[in-house]
Amino acid sequence: MKQYLLLFVSLFCICTWATAQRSTAKNATQNPAAQQGIASFYAAKFHGRLMANGEKYDKDKLTAASNRFPLGTWVKVSNLSNKKNVIVQITDRMHPKNKRLIDLSNTAAKKLGFIKKGLTKVKVEVIKMP
Repeated sequence: MKQYLLLFVSLFCICTWATAQRSTAKNATQNPAAQQGIASFYAAKFHGRLMANGEKYDKDKLTAASNRFPLGTWVKVSNLSNKKNVIVQITDRMHPKNKRLIDLSNTAAKKLGFIKKGLTKVKVEVIKMP
């Protein structure tokens, strides 16, 4: 019985390692700092509330919330439907169950031209601090 358990654990480890190697090779050809997904923007009720970085949210600043990028990261957000883009800093987190890529400040959403739609498909690229 111990031999079968040892064999099973060994096969599991080998399969896990092989899968990780394949996924690493696949991701090496893509830009890991660029992602595509859905963007939304903060509701007006959040203006003045504390963000994850300890500052108060200001709807007039170029900031965003994301669960996929570290706090303090600067990103270029491009609206894929109209090719407009804006540079924002990640200053907050979204609810863990939120599946969207990024939640932008009101000003950033206006610059991207999707205030009336509410949501838009975007490409988000990590950049060096402007």
